[in-house]
Amino acid sequence: MKVLEAMVLPVIAPTRGLPGALPSQHLGLFDENNNGNQTNRVVSVELDTIYNSDFKDINDNHVGIDINGLVSERSAPAGYYSQLNGKLTNLTLISGHPMQVWMEHDSMEKQMNVTIAPIDVDKPSTPLLTLSRDLSPILNSSMYIGFSSSTGSVFSSQYVLGWSFKMNDLAEALNISRLPKLPRVGPKKTSKFLTIGLPVLCLNLVLVAVSSITYAIRRTRKFAEVLEDWELDYGPHRFKFKDLYTATKGFRDEELLGSGGLICIGRLRHRNLVSLLGYCRRKGELLLVYDYMPNGSLDKYLYDQPAVALNWSQGFRVIKGVASRLLYLHEEWEQVVIHRDVKASNVLLDGELNGRLGDFGLARLYDHGTDPQTTHVVGTLGYLAPEHARTGKATTSTDVFAFGAFLLEVASGRRPIQPTEDIILVDWVFSRWLGGEILEARDPNLGTEYIAEEMELVLKLGLMCSHSEPAARPSIRQVVQFLEGNVPLPDISPLRLSASGQKFSHREGFDEFAYTYPSSMDKAFAHSSSVAESLLSGGR
Repeated sequence: MKVLEAMVLPVIAPTRGLPGALPSQHLGLFDENNNGNQTNRVVSVELDTIYNSDFKDINDNHVGIDINGLVSERSAPAGYYSQLNGKLTNLTLISGHPMQVWMEHDSMEKQMNVTIAPIDVDKPSTPLLTLSRDLSPILNSSMYIGFSSSTGSVFSSQYVLGWSFKMNDLAEALNISRLPKLPRVGPKKTSKFLTIGLPVLCLNLVLVAVSSITYAIRRTRKFAEVLEDWELDYGPHRFKFKDLYTATKGFRDEELLGSGGLICIGRLRHRNLVSLLGYCRRKGELLLVYDYMPNGSLDKYLYDQPAVALNWSQGFRVIKGVASRLLYLHEEWEQVVIHRDVKASNVLLDGELNGRLGDFGLARLYDHGTDPQTTHVVGTLGYLAPEHARTGKATTSTDVFAFGAFLLEVASGRRPIQPTEDIILVDWVFSRWLGGEILEARDPNLGTEYIAEEMELVLKLGLMCSHSEPAARPSIRQVVQFLEGNVPLPDISPLRLSASGQKFSHREGFDEFAYTYPSSMDKAFAHSSSVAESLLSGGR
């Protein structure tokens, strides 16, 4: 029940309706004419929040006992006596906090007590107001009890949430848990979550949704597949870009065998080739997928103090495998394929440590019996033949030169060029041969676990393949014959080799082995070294 200005509870009156009572003043009980008349026979307890000097109010926050009028017989500021220390604790009637009011009348003792306390505090033993007066002349044997209030110029609200009444005995205590909550007064308080948290949450959800959609669109575009007509015949060999991206962990460098390549390489088949499994196209790029080589590249077994080193038997098998592979490229396939980048880092090892030549990023091909075209000088420093640097032409002989550097690399465990030590490998090995100790050029990690004849063959053959004159180098077929032991290596001393150039008749037999170049070996190797030095200073 909503009331204004002040409230009286309970009201004990002789009739249900009080004659002359106005709703706008005098607490709805009296009017100006009958206020204070003894004939009213009205007893009430007022909870007054308005100060009115006409009724002798003590303040604007008090409790009073009224009889027949609005001038209180007893009044006191709202409060209660603490059970702990007996001190008065003030209360504010318009605080909005729920409170309890106890009104007790003892006709035998002729005493009336009024007690008030917060709803969560037990009834204080000391009442706030005590009126000692015989009320029997005022109270009839039959009376009405209820509540009353009035509106006024000052607005306030009070609510009755529950009440209990009993005659000739104690009234039943209120069950606080069953009382309704106080109605909200004024505009509804908006929580911080609704005013701040919810908008921020909605904004974040929108941003997440936009980001997710953007990510999905970009990912769809990233892994989009475009299929052209010519690819229909190769459909089973095409890989999805997404599958390759996942398999290579985002195309990390250590997962790639090389870059570039030849479209014809898919038709090459050889046991010492890294087999092409398929391809993938995306945004103008062609990605080639080869057999997985679990043991990586050969160079990591030669340098940088590898955890596991190859023994000589394994290394010699790798050498023969790469030579066999080059023979296939140069002479046994339908076209001549020039690899142009034969080196240890491009030789990959399978699960059984067999060598497979890979990375055709620089490879070129031409028909048998035709001359190769001039191209840009490409390759790796230390493996470039001198004539390639001069003319720009890559031939089978330039691959043989690179293979010679590869032979010396595997046998010695050294790089073709050691810039920090100012050593050219071919010169260093030749000096050991000239001093009669060519086996001292072997990889020191091998110890004594090698076959001397095979080691000497590889080192000498590496020097022959590294000759500065193309015609003085053996063909790759002759190299394979030497390595397989089908033909013995010509018995050439370093002095004889340095005294005159050599020329191989690139035919099946070796009976036309001749010395036709008057230039010394020293001059030849010096020329090779000068080319390397010029490339070092000028860059690739």
